[in-house]
Amino acid sequence: MPNKRHTFFATCPKGMEDLLYHEMLSLDISHAKRTRSGVFLKGGLKSAYKACLWSRLANRVLFPLAHFEAKTPDDLYAGIYEQIRWHDHMSPRGKIAVDFTANHANTFHSHYAALRVKDAVADQFRAEFGYRPSVDTENPDIRINVHMKNDQAQISLDLSGSSLHKRGYRAEGGMAPMKENLAAAVLTRATWPELAKSGAPLVDPLCGSGTLLIEGALMALDRAPGLLRPTFGFLKWKQHDRAAWQNLLEDAETRAGTGTQKSSRVFFGFDKDPDIIRQARSNAVHAGVGDVVSFQVQDLKALSAPLTKVPGLLIANPPYGERMGKKMNLENLYKTLGDRLKLHYNGWKAGVFTASPDLAKKMGIRARKQYHLFNGPIPCKLLNFDIGEEWVMHERRPGRPLSERRKTPAPDPGSEMFQNRLKKNLRIIGKWARKEGITCYRLYDSDMPEYAVAIDVYEDQLHVQEYRAPASVSPEKAKKRLKQILAVLPGVLPVPPEKIIFKVRERKRKETQYERFDSQGHFLEVKEGGLRFLVNLTDYLDTGLFLDQRLLRERVGKASSGKRVLNLFCYTATATVSAAKGGANTTKSVDMSKTYLRWAKKNLALNRVNGPEHQLVRADCLEWIAACGDRYDLIYLDPPTFSNSKRMKTSFDIQRDHVQLLTRTLGLLSPDGVLIFSCNLRKFKLDKKKLFQWDVKDITRATIPRDFQRNPHIHKAFEIRKSP
Repeated sequence: MPNKRHTFFATCPKGMEDLLYHEMLSLDISHAKRTRSGVFLKGGLKSAYKACLWSRLANRVLFPLAHFEAKTPDDLYAGIYEQIRWHDHMSPRGKIAVDFTANHANTFHSHYAALRVKDAVADQFRAEFGYRPSVDTENPDIRINVHMKNDQAQISLDLSGSSLHKRGYRAEGGMAPMKENLAAAVLTRATWPELAKSGAPLVDPLCGSGTLLIEGALMALDRAPGLLRPTFGFLKWKQHDRAAWQNLLEDAETRAGTGTQKSSRVFFGFDKDPDIIRQARSNAVHAGVGDVVSFQVQDLKALSAPLTKVPGLLIANPPYGERMGKKMNLENLYKTLGDRLKLHYNGWKAGVFTASPDLAKKMGIRARKQYHLFNGPIPCKLLNFDIGEEWVMHERRPGRPLSERRKTPAPDPGSEMFQNRLKKNLRIIGKWARKEGITCYRLYDSDMPEYAVAIDVYEDQLHVQEYRAPASVSPEKAKKRLKQILAVLPGVLPVPPEKIIFKVRERKRKETQYERFDSQGHFLEVKEGGLRFLVNLTDYLDTGLFLDQRLLRERVGKASSGKRVLNLFCYTATATVSAAKGGANTTKSVDMSKTYLRWAKKNLALNRVNGPEHQLVRADCLEWIAACGDRYDLIYLDPPTFSNSKRMKTSFDIQRDHVQLLTRTLGLLSPDGVLIFSCNLRKFKLDKKKLFQWDVKDITRATIPRDFQRNPHIHKAFEIRKSP
């Protein structure tokens, strides 16, 4: 086995295949072949191990075990059971995990298919040895990867374990807007590896948690990105070649030591947020580059070039969202970056990675080259610049300077109509909110289709979301109307511009999720019905408090007295707080996101909900439901419309999967229990025929708050009990 040649498959994010191919060649893995989303490799186990240890770009390294046709879940079960002898890979008392992905696969449910895979492995062991392995998604002995395309199943061992972008240096609580392998790809495209050989400096003026600088330092110091990882998927595999792995580790450690001796402090990161800088320094220390990377608190307006022997590379990843006002749409940020480059960085190279390449024109510098990459599902561009007079763009149009030109459009009948509508809503909805003691509510929601925004009031701040304009409205007209909206708001509402937060809410493809916008970490405490919640208006598309579910939270609170309450897909646990304050005996809140569970913990603490009777559980809700043996008197179920989170083993579609989800969840109800089910898919249709054995009551109309009644399709809601 150690000297035998095998075929492996190294996966990578979309757009990085060519980079990964050349990286494999640089690692002396010569038998490499590019394909979509990865590279095929041929060689011994040492080649696969080397890819795991040294690849800065790959996500996973897979070892194919079998390939067969599977038109049904039973076909998949049979292939897993019959075509692979699992005792060759692990012991009967071992632990397994299954990752299931599908591309144009047959129609059986992916989560169910993953369970069938686990059943097949377990049944084979039980039949032969009388024992069955257990499931451990965090630390398994082997991780099985199943990929379906059409009716073809590819079964592989995941030799990497967790994704290789997780280097092991990110401190707990760190939330980087850019994954480590994407940062490595950006640096490679920006020619950093070549510049680093000459001792060139690297500057990140918007460094955030330091990912770009840390990856750049690891490259320059010749440190294998896998050296800090606590584990790999092959370490507990029965066919693991320990000698080959040990030789690779010793060589990598020797190279790291040599690189450290040649190191110099030529890495500079700046950010205006002191907390972010502290986090970046912590990450650098964990990565072993704390002595060579300098992080300082500094606003972009004060940026200047460091005093170094040679010019280097400035690399930047501007944030996706910004507070409205003087920096609306980030135009001033890009202009400031361009001005500082032209003033202080002559002779340097620069790379700007952005999801808004049009804004880069505000820099006033022509890009020498550009590359397409993806940040998760979001298409982005890396713009490479040579900083010099010949690349500077000069204003050619005669007339007044740009600073003297009118920045807001003149009033017109349309903007006056919008202003009047806003005043009317403030008079009606605002008066109702004050009377009811409601401080967070929706003031405007595309009441006039031409002005497609949602405006929410959060205490003394405004949260404004622009919807994508319909096809009938030209981009120029949509931009003009947006400027009219932004000009009108401060005049109608007594809110200063710095307390108006603006976002663009685009309609995404079903396969994508909304990404983190920013890293400001500003939380605002708001009140609702005597409860206190934390909201974040800047960093995410949603704020942590779904305003349309105000009456649902109230219903949960009133129904919770003396009950055992379960909150699935709990998000920031606002419904849990309502249940606990409503007198619940116990609460259990389940979600997969560490970020939201930390947020939930803060919400619970803010309302003095603590103690062992109130539990927060981090888990894939679908898997947790399947394994749960407890019963609950009240279950609140508010699943996402769609999810393909990489932390999940399968995708989830609420319309497609709701019957199976509800059936399994209803199995957790006590005899007299009730399940409150909410869904925000506007065209959702509950399949009552397949739920005929349950008593289903549509409570949608009773749960739409006054401020959302102009748009009653904001959510659907049902109470479900056992039939008499």
